[in-house]
Amino acid sequence: MATLGDVGKALGIAGGLAVAGLAYAHLETKLFRVRRVTVPLLPAGERPIRVLQVSDLHLTPSQRTKQAWVRSLADLEPDLVINTGDNFGHVQALDPLLDVLGRLMDVPGAFVMGSNDYYAPSFKNPARYLLKDARVDRDDKVALPSESLAKSFTAAGWVDLDNSRGLVELRDGRTVGLVGMDDPHLDRDVMPEPGRVPGEEDAVLRLGVVHAPYRRVLNQLKDDGVDAIIAGHTHGGQLCLPWYGALVTNCDLDRGRASGLHGWPGPRPDREGGEDSTWLHVSAGAGTSPYAQVRFACRPEATLMTLTARVR
Repeated sequence: MATLGDVGKALGIAGGLAVAGLAYAHLETKLFRVRRVTVPLLPAGERPIRVLQVSDLHLTPSQRTKQAWVRSLADLEPDLVINTGDNFGHVQALDPLLDVLGRLMDVPGAFVMGSNDYYAPSFKNPARYLLKDARVDRDDKVALPSESLAKSFTAAGWVDLDNSRGLVELRDGRTVGLVGMDDPHLDRDVMPEPGRVPGEEDAVLRLGVVHAPYRRVLNQLKDDGVDAIIAGHTHGGQLCLPWYGALVTNCDLDRGRASGLHGWPGPRPDREGGEDSTWLHVSAGAGTSPYAQVRFACRPEATLMTLTARVR
């Protein structure tokens, strides 16, 4: 029979483990990595294209470690940069953002906005993320300098894909066709009118870009005939369990595709049964809300995708 002392000891051990777990979960938010994937989707004979996806930075002026890491991403020498939104983590983060992204903005690129490019993050009950729809409609939203951010990106030559189509010319003269939508998490998504931008007929591939990978948006982009879809928003689940994965995705995407390279709506196109699917890459992102600075079994990341010629 357990004594009061035994119970107290057990509670002490449990409390110690909880504290240690929280300490590690906070530490993991600084364990940045570059996820590297190879995607065989270019026409036969095409040279590889290196695409760097940056997503969900949620940058604040005080995050010096993250800022140094983001600056270092330019050393990867990508051919194309895709920014899938949620850059801000603070109302005064515009200047730090433009500073750390400066060298990457010299590379051909494109972007879409996320909810935390429009409105500052706010505290939410973490249990809400277990609901089918965790969104909260607030009257006290704090606007962020999204227009200034978009102007800075476009002034650097990046293409704004918010409910728009575009064309990016790489440094080697090849072109990439693009179609994107504004943030579905805020119901700002509108699929652009059918058609192609001038010159897109010569593009080596077409990419769909969106911040939040809601199923309705993925279906529309897939039906538009893109070769791959690139998205963020999910934070990879942010809190994951070993051998189980993400608990939630903060949208209606299934947990199994919370991050990484997959097919949509079925298996990957290079696998049995994937003939009617397109490629889907969802970034786990590099940040968190300043009100929930924890990650577990889900390190912060950017992704370097090497696009190669199809094998079949």
